[in-house]
Amino acid sequence: MMITPTLTDLLPSVNGVPLAQPDETLTADELRQRACTELLRQEAILAGLLDAGDPAPMQGAISEAAGSAIEALLDGELQTPEPSEEACRRHHAANLARYAVGERALVRHVLFAVTPGVDVNALRQRAEACLIDLRASTSRVAGLADGTGADRFATVAASTSNCPSGGQGGELGWLTAADCAPEFAREVLGHTEIGVLPRLVHSRFGLHVVEVLAREPGVQPPFESVHAAVAQSLRQQSFATALRQYLQLLAGQARVQGVELDAASTPLVQ
Repeated sequence: MMITPTLTDLLPSVNGVPLAQPDETLTADELRQRACTELLRQEAILAGLLDAGDPAPMQGAISEAAGSAIEALLDGELQTPEPSEEACRRHHAANLARYAVGERALVRHVLFAVTPGVDVNALRQRAEACLIDLRASTSRVAGLADGTGADRFATVAASTSNCPSGGQGGELGWLTAADCAPEFAREVLGHTEIGVLPRLVHSRFGLHVVEVLAREPGVQPPFESVHAAVAQSLRQQSFATALRQYLQLLAGQARVQGVELDAASTPLVQ
């Protein structure tokens, strides 16, 4: 007798728990995030930290009890070492620009926004084509100098960008780390590049083609004044590494369908 799979059977899932509704369209990153959360929620139940009757997430939203249980699970399972002063000094020396005070950049961008239902692969292809076009075209100064008065970047931003700044040629003005999302700041600040960056900048808002028009480097404070920030950065890195390894182990022990996850069957994950 042939058993025809139901629509629910075909949905992305972790140990049979669906990660999305039939009418939802999620990006690969959104599916991975939901899968990781569900792995942790189910592990919290197995560890006795969460009632077995805890409701399955709806559209990625977990219960308050599940959130607290996952925090308790991670507190017990992830042991991260306290960074030594030597490690902090090495990290600081290798990342001086990150801890500069007052660094800022004069920036403009073209935003390809990631919105519900958007075809992310097609969006990325459009963004990459735009990046190639703008890097190949003349700069603002060269355009003005050749007598055309053309500003290709501003023209593309006005016609293409999903950001209101498109009306001003994509101009964002002078930005410091406090003025933008951390992932955007990491890609734009702490570097020396001037001009259209040779890479797409990914942020929570989407994909950005970014041009840096000018930079002001800021002031480098002594190590002692930023020691606490350096140590916290290293703690976060250690936690992220430990969490990634833990999720790999959980994925290796679970039945994961319709989601690409790194999995490991042994605790010797490096």
